[in-house]
Amino acid sequence: MKTLLKYSILTIPVCLFASGAFGEEEKKVPLKPVPVHAVKAAAAPTLDADVATGAWEKAPATAIKATKGVNFKDNLGETAGTVQAAYDAKSIYLRITYDDPTYSVRRSPFVKQADGTWAKAKDPNDKGGDNNLVYEDKVALIWNINHSIFGFDEKFGCQASCHAGEPGKPYGNKYTEDEGELGDIWHLKYVRGGFLGQIDNQYLDSTRFDPQKSPEAGRKSDAKTGGGYTDIKLVDGKPEFMNKSGQAANKGGTYWLREADKAPFDDAKFVAGDEVASIVVEPFTGERGVIKTSAKWKAGKWTILIERPLVTTSKFDVQFDDLAKVYGFGVAFFDNAQVRHAQVREPLHLIFDK
Repeated sequence: MKTLLKYSILTIPVCLFASGAFGEEEKKVPLKPVPVHAVKAAAAPTLDADVATGAWEKAPATAIKATKGVNFKDNLGETAGTVQAAYDAKSIYLRITYDDPTYSVRRSPFVKQADGTWAKAKDPNDKGGDNNLVYEDKVALIWNINHSIFGFDEKFGCQASCHAGEPGKPYGNKYTEDEGELGDIWHLKYVRGGFLGQIDNQYLDSTRFDPQKSPEAGRKSDAKTGGGYTDIKLVDGKPEFMNKSGQAANKGGTYWLREADKAPFDDAKFVAGDEVASIVVEPFTGERGVIKTSAKWKAGKWTILIERPLVTTSKFDVQFDDLAKVYGFGVAFFDNAQVRHAQVREPLHLIFDK
């Protein structure tokens, strides 16, 4: 028999998508779910965040507010936005907007020092997996697969799988309470795939945190056949690769490097203060690469378009195979933060309109 344990009517953990929470729990009553209505599209929406015509002119824009995100405005870390949804015979489409004062892509670059050496930029307050200074903007959604996560749809949303203040991490852990409870995570990491038009397809299970065996606790990734992202190493004190253009990332270059643009590092092309990418990124192939996106930041606002097949081959994906059902999900926004996100606390319910 399943129990709520710490998820009583009066006590709900406050974390969402990252590996935990802010180290405290708040006394709250369960929140009322928010409906998001998906309209049937006469034609597939253009996968371009700048395009708001077609299905988006008919899809209701559901207002959302997220709180407790580091780097967002004022002490509450708030941001506000909208969610729209549409579908056709093959795919589900989402259009998400939210306020973000800064465009953050400076993810831990290598920086040439005054003495000619190279060092990776760091957040001095990062005590492990908690970078809030030199990171990237992200968005994450989690879907309750087959309504398996107890309490998710009805009361608690993603908070049903958050475990604040657990030993081993400064921010806690994320996993489902019981074996067999699964969540589908759509994780847009702008520097690690968002710029390529792809969202990282991941999932959540009941694995507990172990520093050697399961450092990410219940957060896992779907299978891939190729692609992904890998860190660039320092070799003899210098980055192993650079962009073949020779441009510094902070002088018109990029904070990511693609295989086709990779070249052996030439230290003579850079001066003190120059920054270069510390990561190589290529599109995922296989199950991990099935979610498409167009993500654009402009004038203090992100617009995120998402496209995914209604039905996939993975047991770790939510399957929109019955359009008469309601599908529970949650949303989190990250402003230049590794884990300390702003969370939409209410459970969201996707409803397919006929």
